[in-house]
Amino acid sequence: MSFRERLLQNKIVVAPGIYDPLTASIATEAGFEALYLSGAAIAYTRLGRPDIGLVSLSEVAETIALVRDRVSTPLVVDADNGYGNALNVQRTVRIFERAGASAIQLEDQSFPKRCGHLQDKSIIPADEMAGKIKAAVDARASEKTIIVARTDAVAVEGFEPAIERARLYAEAGADVLFVEAPRSREQLAAVTSALGSLRPLLANMVEGGETPLSSAHDLGTLGFRLVIFPGGIVRALARTAQDYYRSLQTHGTNEPFRDRMFDFTALNRLIGTPEMLALGERYGSFDRENGQ
Repeated sequence: MSFRERLLQNKIVVAPGIYDPLTASIATEAGFEALYLSGAAIAYTRLGRPDIGLVSLSEVAETIALVRDRVSTPLVVDADNGYGNALNVQRTVRIFERAGASAIQLEDQSFPKRCGHLQDKSIIPADEMAGKIKAAVDARASEKTIIVARTDAVAVEGFEPAIERARLYAEAGADVLFVEAPRSREQLAAVTSALGSLRPLLANMVEGGETPLSSAHDLGTLGFRLVIFPGGIVRALARTAQDYYRSLQTHGTNEPFRDRMFDFTALNRLIGTPEMLALGERYGSFDRENGQ
């Protein structure tokens, strides 16, 4: 079953945020059906900076390729605002698709963009964004590649204009619609009521963000088909890293923290070191007689 077909089923897909091959492999092993490569998470971890448009196309493309080399799980990629106009969007789609993106998310923010749950965002005209969506659809090499259209208009123009923008983006060819940062459960329900018959809908859960946290089950009941938790892994790891470094600074040893860590053997087991070494041995010499 393709990822596109899976999104048409009644059961919601949960896509946790990842930012590198390690988090992608751990999430895949946990049993998730899809992953979300978060631009914010890349900014947080690769740059140590906020999600304010600092991450480049090439940095995201490199990350896609590295993740795809490690896992085959469907990958939804945050492409921000496409890094420019409609022609830039087409280049972005071609590069990300070749690198291994299963779905490419584009938003209607101007440049520089900022995290969807930060204040003082600005957006481009709706018809310009519709043109960028059409450009993205035309640029993809395979119809299996999903184009996700996100609007940030709730915070800028209001809820109803955001709904109208989403309708327009569907007309332009978007496969999945994403109304960013509804401010209540009532608004979440209104999104599915207005748009659920048009396209599969995506919901974004951000701890401390504008949208009230809901479970995947509740969101699926409302009518959403995909829910992302984009930056959760970074917030969890940053908290753990802070505790770890403070402990090491205080005690001069990792002993007090050992029950919160993998040891050397366990980490190597997690990342597949025994299997990789065995594979290396297999290819270390060629048996001409047996052809292997």
